[in-house]
Amino acid sequence: MNFIVGVIVAVGCMLGGFMAMGGHVAVIWQPWEFVIIFGMALGAFIVANTWSVQIDTGRSVVEALLNKGPKRKDYLALLGLLFTLTRMVRTRPRSEIEAHVDDPANSTVFQNFPTIVADRELTNYICDYVRLLVIGNAKPHEIDALMDEEIATIKKNKLKTYQAMSAVADGLPALGIVAAVLGIIKAMGAIDQAPSLLAGLLGAALVGTFTGIFASYGIFAPLANKMKTTREKQCQPYFIVKQTLVAFLNGAMPQIALEHGRKMISSYERPTIDELENETMNAGGRSGGDQDQQEAA
Repeated sequence: MNFIVGVIVAVGCMLGGFMAMGGHVAVIWQPWEFVIIFGMALGAFIVANTWSVQIDTGRSVVEALLNKGPKRKDYLALLGLLFTLTRMVRTRPRSEIEAHVDDPANSTVFQNFPTIVADRELTNYICDYVRLLVIGNAKPHEIDALMDEEIATIKKNKLKTYQAMSAVADGLPALGIVAAVLGIIKAMGAIDQAPSLLAGLLGAALVGTFTGIFASYGIFAPLANKMKTTREKQCQPYFIVKQTLVAFLNGAMPQIALEHGRKMISSYERPTIDELENETMNAGGRSGGDQDQQEAA
């Protein structure tokens, strides 16, 4: 919504200022200039990116416009799941824990956190490293390094759409010049015509330069930054999982390990300790027995 409001403000101020100077908005409407610029941009985008990146770019645009990143309740759910799993690692047999992480879709533990299970990539990430914890002979520094490498790979893949959109934004001013040059070539073909006709053709050509620059810096570059911000926010849960599990692997109690993860959340979205305690105690009551509830209390 913020992006749409921003575009409306930008376009409104641009057109309003142009009209206030005595300009005629109808002059800016040059559809074939738009076809040249955006058609070339689309073609370059298709050439430069794989089919999967093209599809993911469309998905990323929708996510950016709808601000689809983890919210406060999603962080609470993630921390609640991590608390339940780390507590089970301390108190339950290996076979029971493996049954949950091997089939999270049918796990009574994971079913209590549907928003986490809905994200298959994050769920697999959690299950993989909980499985390593259960094995018992993993070294903390090795797990830490491995998790960093996987997060870097995940982040790189998620930001491919930002890079693709940024490349389009960077190229639009030059494509606008191409459209303008073609317009000037057309105008030169009518050099023997009346000055009024020639002036109209030159004005139409300059619309190409204007369109390329405005589309780049007024629409596509801000959209690319919005896509980057949204995708980086979607990577945040992975850092929370990493900090929590590494702290637990280094000997911290589940409650203390959870605090390591909580500190990875930005301050304006970070749940309070009281909210976290209520969530983790509820998670313990759903997934464990009386012994678990006493331990959480």
